[in-house]
Amino acid sequence: MLRASLLVSPRPAALLLRRAFARSGKELAQKLAPHVPAGIDATVDERYGDGADALLDVLRPAAATEPLPALVWVHGGAFVGGSKDELRGWFSVVAANGYAVVAPRYSLAPEHRYPTPPRQVMTALAHVQRNAGRLGIDATRIVLGGDSAGGHIAAQVAALATDPVYAEAVGIEPTLAPERLRGAVLACGAFDLTVTNAPTAAGRRFLTTVLWAYSGKRDFLGVPGFANASIVDHVSPAFPPSFVTVGNADPLREHSETLVERLRANGVEVETLFYPAGHEPPLGHEYQFDLDTAEGRLFLDRMLAFLAVRTRTDPAGR
Repeated sequence: MLRASLLVSPRPAALLLRRAFARSGKELAQKLAPHVPAGIDATVDERYGDGADALLDVLRPAAATEPLPALVWVHGGAFVGGSKDELRGWFSVVAANGYAVVAPRYSLAPEHRYPTPPRQVMTALAHVQRNAGRLGIDATRIVLGGDSAGGHIAAQVAALATDPVYAEAVGIEPTLAPERLRGAVLACGAFDLTVTNAPTAAGRRFLTTVLWAYSGKRDFLGVPGFANASIVDHVSPAFPPSFVTVGNADPLREHSETLVERLRANGVEVETLFYPAGHEPPLGHEYQFDLDTAEGRLFLDRMLAFLAVRTRTDPAGR
């Protein structure tokens, strides 16, 4: 029945995936709970724009008295699911290290199509900058981050903020000046939407579902403007310094490898945390949120070191 539905619409399969993401998100939140530090203030579901989904959270250390650099993190969920709420424990861990973590919610496919999410994140960035004083944020020191589909959205917003030609092509006006964008943290992202060669039938159905849902057409590559979403083809030398990670058993590994290759070809400074093919245990998709593993803790440490350098008062990193 589900296979047959994909002949006419991605909606039934997309909604099943959304439910699956909700279940796994609840499990992730429970697993992160023991790691949540005390002393974190959370502003939850602050409205940043119009529409039911235009909500964001801000987490920062309760003891902080000065404006803090911000990590704006976009959650994953294959464009059809996921939630900022499931990552609140992880955001608290990051915030405890001296950052304001901003987590925007965005509208999901198939009800909402590309480029709605990057446009919403741009709106959220405008809100954060307008309200930086009240939120305790230093709006001159912002890093964009995201995981899986959120990594894709974050990377696209970084490109929009730093490349006027690309912004005009996509039709989204940047709200963040390039000098305020200090870096990008991109975890297990989907960056090359032309890569659809999944090794299994289930994987191919998954890709068909999410890209059809996000683009609005089964032949998503033929949708006018959708090629702009394939971010590996739209990075420029102005793209911010980046930290990219992916697990050795992640089916999206090729995406991160290609992105790093394209960024370096453009002279962009890139740090990576990749693992050799034979790494044990195999690290699957979104390995980085498991703080009970050495690899998850290593990602956190490496990311915090990246943030510390990139958000120094001197944007040159001195």
